Amino acid sequence: MSDFSCVITGGGDGEGPGGADALRASVESVLGQSMRASEALVVLASAADPAVRTAARNLAARAPERVRLVHADPAARTTGALRNAGLDEAGGRYVLVLATGERLQQHACRNLWQAGETSRADLIAGRWSRIADESGKEREPSWQGELFARSRTLARFTDAPELVVRDALVTGFCLRREAARRHGLRYEEDLAHGEILFGPLAAASVGRIALVRRLIVTGRAVPDRARDLAPLVEAHRRVANTLLARGLPELREEREKAFARDHLVPLVRSFPRLPAVRRDRVAAAAARTLTGPVPPDLPPLERAAVTLLARGDAEGVLAAAYALSRPATVCAPLTTGADGRVTWGDDPEEPVADITGLGHQYRRFGEMRLMNRLTRCSAGEGGRLLLEGRLVLPGHSGPGPGDPLTATLEFRARGGTRAVAFPVEEVRHDGNGIIWRARADVSRRLRAVGVRDTAWDARLILEAGGLDGVRCVSDLFAPQDQVAGAVRFAARPRLGRLAGDTWEPYITLKDHLALRLTARRRPARTTHRLIRYATRFRPARKAKLLVRALRKRLDRYRSRGFKVPAYNTWLTRLPVRRGSVVFESHMGTCYGDSPRALYEEIRRQGLKLHATWSYDPSPAGFPDDARLVRRWSWRYLWALARAEYWVDNQGFPQHLRKPDRTTYVQTWHGSAYKRMGFDETRVRLQNAPQRERLQQAVDRFDHFLVRSEHDVNTLARAYRLPEEKLLRTGYPRNDALIAERDRSEAEGRLPRPPLAGALGLDDHKKTVLYAPTFRGGPGKQRKSRLLLDVREFAERFGDTHTLLVRAHYLESARLPVCPPGTVVDVSRHHDVSELLAITDVLVTDYSSIMFDFALLDRPVVLFAPDLEAYAAERGSYFDLREQAPGPVAATQDELFAALAELKKSDTRYADQRRSFAERFGTYDQGDAARAAVAAVFGPTASRGVRHTTDHDRGAGR
Repeated sequence: MSDFSCVITGGGDGEGPGGADALRASVESVLGQSMRASEALVVLASAADPAVRTAARNLAARAPERVRLVHADPAARTTGALRNAGLDEAGGRYVLVLATGERLQQHACRNLWQAGETSRADLIAGRWSRIADESGKEREPSWQGELFARSRTLARFTDAPELVVRDALVTGFCLRREAARRHGLRYEEDLAHGEILFGPLAAASVGRIALVRRLIVTGRAVPDRARDLAPLVEAHRRVANTLLARGLPELREEREKAFARDHLVPLVRSFPRLPAVRRDRVAAAAARTLTGPVPPDLPPLERAAVTLLARGDAEGVLAAAYALSRPATVCAPLTTGADGRVTWGDDPEEPVADITGLGHQYRRFGEMRLMNRLTRCSAGEGGRLLLEGRLVLPGHSGPGPGDPLTATLEFRARGGTRAVAFPVEEVRHDGNGIIWRARADVSRRLRAVGVRDTAWDARLILEAGGLDGVRCVSDLFAPQDQVAGAVRFAARPRLGRLAGDTWEPYITLKDHLALRLTARRRPARTTHRLIRYATRFRPARKAKLLVRALRKRLDRYRSRGFKVPAYNTWLTRLPVRRGSVVFESHMGTCYGDSPRALYEEIRRQGLKLHATWSYDPSPAGFPDDARLVRRWSWRYLWALARAEYWVDNQGFPQHLRKPDRTTYVQTWHGSAYKRMGFDETRVRLQNAPQRERLQQAVDRFDHFLVRSEHDVNTLARAYRLPEEKLLRTGYPRNDALIAERDRSEAEGRLPRPPLAGALGLDDHKKTVLYAPTFRGGPGKQRKSRLLLDVREFAERFGDTHTLLVRAHYLESARLPVCPPGTVVDVSRHHDVSELLAITDVLVTDYSSIMFDFALLDRPVVLFAPDLEAYAAERGSYFDLREQAPGPVAATQDELFAALAELKKSDTRYADQRRSFAERFGTYDQGDAARAAVAAVFGPTASRGVRHTTDHDRGAGR
């Protein structure tokens, strides 16, 4: 008896594409298993294609001991019936069902068998991937990552609700054969896509379930939702009814939501690629099939898309598809109710969906993107291109019926700056939209060169005279079948008609109208063939390989792998340039922090030092009177190699050796709550070479600035810094905060610093700065999800507060559109000290910014919903709840309550906040920059190294 029986069907009704090749691939994957005690059970329908039968027989003849053919009863026509026949014939201890074309990974059966034998589970499931596009690339469903994050055993399926909420068990799982027969598990023979129902039924029937984090099955085909909408909905309903019958209404609701997002929303997204006739047919079928309520907690655009699909509104679904791919674009008229809520559509009696959360109501005409629906594209009189369209107006903003309108149709060369404009002959207001009509003589006026400008994108530029000449620029949206293939126009390229002879309108992959230069006549086609041959025959191929090799060699010279040894071996031998200083703040991302404070103090004192600042990626905002070099450029490495001083707050690249004649001033970027350096678990788990590299990087420091004995006991100890390297001066960046505190106490808070006016802050509203800590690890900048719902903050406190959001410089966060003056993104502002000076209340979690802000003696609220988990994972130097300078909120409701009662908490935490500032900012007395400059750059500074001048090294000889 085999350990594994893999059932594969062939020839059933509704069988997937591929035929004999797909069957062969599935069976071959079973034969290629590292677990030899696995058999392929091929169940053939009586009406199977002859090619499928031949392939099955050849496979069985090749491996008769591992491939069994089962000829199903003539009455068994559906895939479900064939699979049941396979279950009846299976002889293995475990049985697994594969759809035709699906392939097992090499060790799939072994992994499933081992998990089943170890856990004694009746159902063992793993991950699977599906074909994502026509190229054959595969992708796993996004929700699988959490479900199969680790291998585990479940007592029942409700311990992992995603098994039945999602279509997790359509493939990639096996059943203990004895358990399947004991529970009478069968596929519904009258149901297409019966695998959607079979998996949840099996999970609900058996006892113990094992989850394997390994990938089991690849090659699953994405269902044709436009064709199989009714069967998919029916299978989903049966699963939902099964959950309801088992007393799990909450899982049924989650299942409804998941089905909408996994099947209905992708169906809507596919609408621009469907022909018009099929769009109407699918919309009509959806209206008949989707009779239940739309899940209320879907995101706004998805809720609108599913609602329009359920109503059978094909044009509305097309607009929703465009909106789903471009959430910032207004694709339908908007209606604003008396309560301020915004709904999709212009019928207040029957709104489509509430889309207030998208924030369209806060943008004005000219600021927002509007959908411009192309309604006609044809050949007009005189061989001109005739275009007609309709621009959506949002309803709350835009030109009125009496406002004068002018419009221009523009074609712009893709990837270039050339553009050709055509006047729009008709443009008029039409209720909730603007109708326009234009004729473009592209044959005469569109003169492409013919080499690199063969594609031209179209857009409409509308100017409303009644709105002070506000312009609205929009691309022309159209479904893929909008442009007929017969619409062509003669072309006259500047290089002659051998470069191309015909302009063809087409719809891009982004669903926008464009023109492309093609060769349709014999001279141009012949020229293109000759060019194609000339660029592909052997000498041309060799030339291409040579150019590619040269480019690769140049790329190598520009790579860090080449620059590091060149710097360490040769550049560090260069003579030092007396008085040269390289400044860097947060790895070149900003001009701020303590390096900026030291630089400005040096300028104030008039010291004769030559400053160089590194930047990455943009020099915008850096001082004009300093030399600027891009981080990791050759000029950057040259500056580092010849600098007498290095000054930064984060760390110059670890792999770069500091020249012996250079003094490295490390100002650091904040006191520590979370464990740092060699105290980090991540660092302790590294191998010896990695830890040694960190130690070598830290050993480069000649001076390390501290602001309290807490820094000495934490940062200095964590980085193994000796006492003689510590400068107890405080942080130079905090001098500005001390000065602002003294000014506020003497003169009052108003007027605020100039930055408040630049950001548009109202003096009558409190300013709240939300600055969460960095939660990632080493690597490039990444997007992060803010734990604070800024939209809800704007709704609750927008009238009295302005929220400034500053993401960590190694992260970025996308903010929702909120009412003007309620939420401002200040993540790209260079100097955080300037932001703290205009802030009334700080909201943070574990960021070192709380230590600096406490110096201002202003309220601090710590929003730490994952405090225990974060402290356990990262480690901490003290109990935050005991020593916090303000209330610690574990939930958003607690945070909002603390902000609402800020006066009470401010009074309650005043003494604790002052004690916090005294303990962690002992040496911050307002003169840190002056003291640090005197200690490092002053005439009596002790550097511990002999500085060699260019003359000493014999420069110029």
